Amino acid sequence: MSTECTRVSFDLETLGGREIVARFDGGRVTSDGGGLLLREVDRRFGIVDRLARCFTDYRDPELVEHSLVELLRQRVYGLCLGYEDLNDHDALRHDPMLAAMVGKSDPLGERRSGRNRGKALAGKSTLNRLELTPVGANQAHRYKKIAANVHALHELLADVYVAQHAVTPEEIVLDVDATDDPVHGDQLGRFYHGYYGNYCFLPLYIFAGDHPLLALLRPADIDTPTGLLKHLARIVAKLRRTWPQVRIILRGDSGFCRDHILSWCEANGVDFIVGLAKNSRLLRAIGKSMHVAHEQFLQTGDPARVFTDLAYRTKKSWSRERRVVAKAEHLSKGANPRFVVTSLTAEQCDGRTLYEQRYCARGEMENRIKEQQLCLFADRTSCQALRANQLRLLLSTVAYALLRALREFGLHDTQLSAARADTIRLKLLKIGAVVKVSVRKFWVSLSESYPWQDVFARVWQNLTAWRRPEPSSA
Repeated sequence: MSTECTRVSFDLETLGGREIVARFDGGRVTSDGGGLLLREVDRRFGIVDRLARCFTDYRDPELVEHSLVELLRQRVYGLCLGYEDLNDHDALRHDPMLAAMVGKSDPLGERRSGRNRGKALAGKSTLNRLELTPVGANQAHRYKKIAANVHALHELLADVYVAQHAVTPEEIVLDVDATDDPVHGDQLGRFYHGYYGNYCFLPLYIFAGDHPLLALLRPADIDTPTGLLKHLARIVAKLRRTWPQVRIILRGDSGFCRDHILSWCEANGVDFIVGLAKNSRLLRAIGKSMHVAHEQFLQTGDPARVFTDLAYRTKKSWSRERRVVAKAEHLSKGANPRFVVTSLTAEQCDGRTLYEQRYCARGEMENRIKEQQLCLFADRTSCQALRANQLRLLLSTVAYALLRALREFGLHDTQLSAARADTIRLKLLKIGAVVKVSVRKFWVSLSESYPWQDVFARVWQNLTAWRRPEPSSA
């Protein structure tokens, strides 16, 4: 689109006697040339196509300019490329690169008429209807006619996880955690949370490794494990239908140490490794171990740990006795006792290994939550309705799943194989490119000075060589 700035020159400081002149006259240039990899990942795994099946489109097909799957691709790809706000899409409507990624046959918007001419993509108002359409929407609604099935969206995350496994896993560890999602308006469901010290939502997450299996937006005035059991049962049932013999372990901090959760796991063959809050009885039980740890610290000056196995049952809240692993630790700052309750026996896993290697590994899930919030805008929950904000959280989670697939299947055996989402975006997707459109071809001329050309080529080779696995069975 031609603007007033196109005809303005920006005269800068000279360079070695040469005058530097900058103008907006470079033609159709995009900063998202690497987005072609997103399109390829999505084409291989069909993530957004699966996402589209979770919506019902009540619009008149003869009046539709942007199909449901095109709208979802535009929204999800936009999040992957760093465009967090729907307002960004009013400017992106002119971008032929994003239009090509979305699948528009007219990426320049030349066939559109009136004020929409030259705008191949949907604007913010059209995209916003994905989030604001109410549950009971139908053909009678004037504008909001694309209804999301939130239950199907939650099922989608587990479906994507299962579809990406060619080999039956021996063990699946389900990490569960809650975090704060600060809000600054008067959104429904936001409450002041004393622990986090702000007004927020309290979303609940379940991850299997770095695969998201649940992203549930909840009000902040509830107990930490509220809603977990319903979704845990659903996820475990789906995993067991696919892999009947797989071993499943639930792992979480002390906020999830509730008897009804532990009892459900025991009744359904799910092991658990869950933090246990300390109390006076537990501290008395490890008094000797704490003394030994203190003596070791005084002798060496280094942190000292002594692990003890306990058979423990609360006075009222637990229905049975369970194994507790106690860490009696003394640091330079003083005593630091910790406790973990588990269904694993001492023969299956000794106390030190269980705490240091099994339980502490849950910290990686916290990195994944932080990655989604910081890099894929999972905390962009500024709609008034809780349902709309839940959809925003799920769209962010799908965008994360797309980049996660790019990392696992495209970036393996490269120096970016463990890169965070924002690093992948910066080094692999944000590539300057000149776009040229002819009758028969859509040319993307990537920058010759792009420093990661070898990695980009390797990713493309990895993706094109990938073949969809056959359905896995036990």
